[in-house]
Amino acid sequence: MTETSDAELTIDLGAVQGNYQILSGYLPAAELAAVVKADAYGLGMSRIAPALRHAGCKTFFVATCAEGIKLRAILNDADIHVFNGPLPGEEPDFTEARLVPVLNSLEQLAIWSAHCAGSETTCAADIQIDSGMTRLGLDMKDLARLESEPDLLAPIEVDVVLSHLACADQPEHPMNTQQLASFEAAGANIKGKRLSLASSSAIYLGPQYHFDLARAGAALYGVNPTPAKPNPMRQVIRIQGKILQVRSVDTPRSVGYGATHRATRPSKIATVAVGYADGYLRSLGNAGTAYIDSHEVAVVGRVSMDLTTLDVADVPDELLALGRPVDLVGPFNPVDRLARQAGTIGYEILTNIGRRYRRRYVGWEGMPEGTPEGMPE
Repeated sequence: MTETSDAELTIDLGAVQGNYQILSGYLPAAELAAVVKADAYGLGMSRIAPALRHAGCKTFFVATCAEGIKLRAILNDADIHVFNGPLPGEEPDFTEARLVPVLNSLEQLAIWSAHCAGSETTCAADIQIDSGMTRLGLDMKDLARLESEPDLLAPIEVDVVLSHLACADQPEHPMNTQQLASFEAAGANIKGKRLSLASSSAIYLGPQYHFDLARAGAALYGVNPTPAKPNPMRQVIRIQGKILQVRSVDTPRSVGYGATHRATRPSKIATVAVGYADGYLRSLGNAGTAYIDSHEVAVVGRVSMDLTTLDVADVPDELLALGRPVDLVGPFNPVDRLARQAGTIGYEILTNIGRRYRRRYVGWEGMPEGTPEGMPE
């Protein structure tokens, strides 16, 4: 990967560690695991995972076997669980990398049980229950079969029995209590070491949702787990583009592809070197805002692949020099605010961050060696 000097992504590892401690404080009787799938939500697993391990995290979740193998190369002493479980043929890879699969169907359970039956070592796995989300997990019919055919589980040492809430970010939603009751009933029939229901938002639903293990993902990276309330998390990322050009525009001149914006007053338009190829979503055209120093400015016209145009008519000229940084995500414009402007969620903003940014990792003196600070991974 080559570096660009036109835009910068700053990732505060100290803030990630601080968010882990904030969330852990709500779990006096439960362990907090970290979800680092999708390259730690786009922020770099090779930097995020060691920072979380140093903060006290022992259990990590990823989505795929390949992600688990990558994480094992980074952390030798962590417990690594894989949400998607094994696909046929991946069983030896799980064993070699010491990964714990989440078994989501009877088919996966049969694959893993056959693998464990021929293993000379203890073969652990997690079991996911579909408590009402209808996405992954064993449903009531599957659970009844397990009860009638106990040999299916005989070779497996069940570690975590888990499920996932559909509406945890909506505290009053009736599905929360319905899924809680379903999970408790299912968990009583499968004898695992630990129970786990809560992800980031469910931590704030109360201790009845905590069980033995909670799984924090987006909240670690600054996304608000309590959308109806102020964000309790520290902000983790800052994205800054640089001004390439400022020009005066008189009405009725248009701006950008499709002429979707026309100036209604004499204006100044700043073109910034960030676009949808960098993960600055096209839906922010004529909808997003950015900041130059403390001045809020509007995105005008369509976001293009490499460029975004801003109305800077009210910004002092001394702040508009060539190369001047513009906060696309920053202290005044956190990731959740940008997500609302784009019509999406903070998760999508993070996982769509492009690879062209000059990356700077700050906030943790124990940052692992390897990729030089300020370079993409």
